[in-house]
Amino acid sequence: MIDVAQADGIWTVTLNRPDKANALTAHMLRDLAQTMREAQAARAVILTGAGKVFSAGADLDAVRGGLAVSPQWEELSAAVSALPGLSIAALNGTLAGGAMGMALACDLRIAVPRATFFYPVMKLGFLPQPSDPHRLAALIGPARAKLMLMAGQRLGAEEALQAGLIERIVEADALLSEARALAADAVAASPEHARQIKEMCSRSLPLAPPAGHF
Repeated sequence: MIDVAQADGIWTVTLNRPDKANALTAHMLRDLAQTMREAQAARAVILTGAGKVFSAGADLDAVRGGLAVSPQWEELSAAVSALPGLSIAALNGTLAGGAMGMALACDLRIAVPRATFFYPVMKLGFLPQPSDPHRLAALIGPARAKLMLMAGQRLGAEEALQAGLIERIVEADALLSEARALAADAVAASPEHARQIKEMCSRSLPLAPPAGHF
């Protein structure tokens, strides 16, 4: 349910469970985290989904089994954040719930026009992943982060672009080619050069608060 393609220094990682809106199981989370750890040598990583939804979040059957409070979500976000190369979330559709974490941990996010973004933790009675509120607020500001996390509001692609949650809106048939074009300079640079620039950008961000509990 996780497909990986490698070409020209770019790893393209695809959630491939379109019949279930790419809802994530524990097995998929483990595979994703392991793939991200193995991608340390990649010049760039593109994370995308099959079908018309990037991910609906956690699989409902898995939620009933306790997946919503699993540390695997945070392990995946940490593995994405630790990538030394450029990471790009190429969002082929809606991004919801716990799947938000891996996209927030990417360096860049682009999305198709039909994409919507929501994180209904308040309604469902769960806390978000510990690092997600900080990353979300760093992108869109504390008030808009509360709009999503506490008021349960959805953002469409245009509003997400204006808020800073995504960097570009791209038509579906050009999504992956645009992601590869964005990765071109990082692929052409030496890995050390890319890593240093990424670290310099990261140092400009405020320190994250200590991780809490689910």
